[in-house]
Amino acid sequence: MKSVTGKTKNYLFQTAKLSFATAFGVIILTSCGGGSDKASTSDSTAVKTEKDTTAALETIKPTGKAPAWAPDIKPEMQAVIEKLESFKDTPIPKLTAQEARKNHTPTDAVMALVKEHNIPMPAPMVDTVGKDIPVKGGKIHARIYTPKGGTAPYPVIVYYHGGGFVIADLDVYDASAKGLAEQTGAILVSVAYRLAPEHKFPTAHNDAYEAYLWTLKNAASWNGNPKMVAVAGESAGGNLAANVSIMARDKGVQIPVHQLLVYPVANSDMNAKSYQKNAMAKPLDKPMMEWFVKNYLNNMAEAKDPRISLVNANLKGLPSTTIITDEIDPLQSEGELLADKLKAADVKVDSKNYSGVTHEFFGMAIIVPQAKEAQAYAADELKKAFKK
Repeated sequence: MKSVTGKTKNYLFQTAKLSFATAFGVIILTSCGGGSDKASTSDSTAVKTEKDTTAALETIKPTGKAPAWAPDIKPEMQAVIEKLESFKDTPIPKLTAQEARKNHTPTDAVMALVKEHNIPMPAPMVDTVGKDIPVKGGKIHARIYTPKGGTAPYPVIVYYHGGGFVIADLDVYDASAKGLAEQTGAILVSVAYRLAPEHKFPTAHNDAYEAYLWTLKNAASWNGNPKMVAVAGESAGGNLAANVSIMARDKGVQIPVHQLLVYPVANSDMNAKSYQKNAMAKPLDKPMMEWFVKNYLNNMAEAKDPRISLVNANLKGLPSTTIITDEIDPLQSEGELLADKLKAADVKVDSKNYSGVTHEFFGMAIIVPQAKEAQAYAADELKKAFKK
C-alpha cells in the first residue's frame, strides 16, 4: 500500500470481503425463512450471483509458468503472486521498517484481482467498531467484529495479525478476521499490537496478553461471553496467540478455550527442511524472516527465548489447539513440529497442511479455494470448542 489514501481504498474493498461460499450459504438460509415469493426471488438472485462469481473466478489464471521455487503451486495462488510481483516493490529486506510498511501486500494483490475480474462482493455479515486498549507505556487499538445475527452473549475470539512483528495492520488482515467472525458466529477482537523496531521484543507479546485481559474484563459490555474466549493468529500473530495461552496459564488467569495457530512463528531454526525448500518462496522467504528477526529482537540470542521458539516452551496445560500449515512456506516445518510438541505435552491438537499454497493464503478465500477450505476448517474447530 503506497499511501494513507491507498490504505483507505484497500480497506473499503476489504470491508465486504469474506469466504463467498459462507456468505452464499447465509443468503440462502435467510431467504428460506420468509414467504414463498420472497424466498424464490432471493434464491434466484443468489443462484445468479453464484454463477456470476464462478464465471469471474474462472477468468483468474496465471499468465506464466509456475515459478522454480514452487512447481506445484495452485493456479489461483500463482495468479495472486504474479499480481503482487507486478507492483515491482523493492524487496522488504532492502528497506527500513517504515519503508516496508508502504509496500503492496498480498491483500492488495487479491483485491486488485477481485476488481479487475469483477468478482461480486457479498455484503458483510458483521458490524465493526474500533476500541482503544490501555497497555503499559501507552495504548493500542482493536477492531471488534460483531455478528449481525445470532443470539447474545456471543463467544469471543481474540485475533492477532501477522507481519513478522514489524509490518502489516488490521486492514491487511481484515479478510481473515471477518471470515472467522462470520463463520463462527463469534465476536472477534482484532488487536493492533505495537510494532518493531520502534517497540522491540517483548512489547508485542506483552500487548497481546494485555489485550486478552482487557477482552476478558470487557467482553460482557459488548455482548460477548467472557467465559467463552478463544485466541487465534497468523504467522507472528500465531506465535502471540500461543504465548497468550502460556502467560494466562502461568499467571493463573482464565486460559483460552481454544487456540487457532495459522502458520505460526514457532522456532528459530532457519536451517529446517521447509526453510531449505522454500528459501526463495514468495511472499515470505528466508531473507525476509532474517529481516523480521533483526528488527524485532534486541539481539540474536533472544531467538532462543521460548516465547519465540515455542517448540522449546513448556506446553503442558494449554488449551485444545488447531494448527494450519501450508506447503510453500519457510515456516511449515516449525508449525508441524509445534503440533508434535503439543501432542507430546498431552494437548489435544488437530492440524492440517494445505498443498500448493503459500504463506498468507489463509485470508484469500474470495479467490483461493484452499483458503475457503482452511477458513471453514478453522471455524469448525473453534465452534466445537465453544460448544464444550
